[in-house]
Amino acid sequence: MSLITDTRTLAAFCERIANSDFVTVDTEFMRERTFWPKLCVIQLAGDEEAAAVDALAEGIDLSPVWGLMTNEKVLKVFHAARQDLEIFLHIMDRLPEPVFDTQIAAMVCGFGDSAGYETLVKKLAGARLDKSSRFTDWSARPLSEKQISYALADVTHLRIVYGKLLKKLSHNGRANWLEEEIETLSLPGTYIQDPQEVFRRIKSRASSPRFFAVLRELGAWRELEARRIDVPRSHVVRDEALCEIAHHTPSTPSDLARTRGLGRRFAEGPAGAAVLAAVGRGLAIPEKDCPQQIKRPDIPAGLGPLTDLLKVLLKMKCEESGAAQKLVASASDLDLIAALGEKADVPALRGWRREVFGAEALQLRNGETALMVKGRKLKAVSIGDA
Repeated sequence: MSLITDTRTLAAFCERIANSDFVTVDTEFMRERTFWPKLCVIQLAGDEEAAAVDALAEGIDLSPVWGLMTNEKVLKVFHAARQDLEIFLHIMDRLPEPVFDTQIAAMVCGFGDSAGYETLVKKLAGARLDKSSRFTDWSARPLSEKQISYALADVTHLRIVYGKLLKKLSHNGRANWLEEEIETLSLPGTYIQDPQEVFRRIKSRASSPRFFAVLRELGAWRELEARRIDVPRSHVVRDEALCEIAHHTPSTPSDLARTRGLGRRFAEGPAGAAVLAAVGRGLAIPEKDCPQQIKRPDIPAGLGPLTDLLKVLLKMKCEESGAAQKLVASASDLDLIAALGEKADVPALRGWRREVFGAEALQLRNGETALMVKGRKLKAVSIGDA
């Protein structure tokens, strides 16, 4: 079975693979001209069967897929699951469960920071992928045999990759590391941002609370409008224009029309009226309630060498443990640990990350351990043993 285009065949297929211990899942979608991903193809594989489901086939009802995704008896295995899960959340209004992400598992099992699917297939399944259809138009019909083969490869090899990673997790005792990361994937807030917080992603050199109050209202309006008409945010109003409006706070269509990139037609239309209303809401917020710029704690001068030492320790500990560096600690984590020590509110000092790196990082920062070369290897030793 390769391509499913009708509801009856889909229902029968989903019923059969629901008896598997796990199913591998992937999607193909388009998003260049829309806010929400446009689902085009769903790939599913059970123990013995695999199929690509044409999500755009005329008259097809995808309910059997939604039922499979919410069947808690069947584990859903993805690679780099975030975008796929966002699609399912938007359509089903809930996330698939339970799930397993082979990209995260690979980062826990020593495959480095960039655990790409192609690399894992080559190393764990002993196969090579044809990626020539990577940038194909998945919304065009009919789908070619080459497209279908490409799509199916993303779930058939994934069965082997999952099995090998599961064995590695069993041997190295790191299943609990993975569980912490999967918990994040299982939170709807990971995918749906509060419109009132969208403004914080907009780059600006301003620092005035009033500016941010206006920008917050403008960002929230644009976010909801982009969702409503299903277009990218920049197709509604660009970031630069929002910042300019928040700075000048126009009060009339004539004032708004002076904003670069908008023009009189926009300013005098419904969108212009909505923008001016958002500006008004931002200006009406009491000073004490205006949002403040989120400031990183000041990093004292002279901490560069200490941060560099922490980077060396991080690399050493990750090579020893086989965990990916970017999964354990970020550059900003290291800066904050260097500056604040135990008071640094960073993931690197919590949970399994603390066991792997955080505790020893604090010891190094506090002068309790030192890095020494023994033989040709770098080691952390207590000061008393140095």
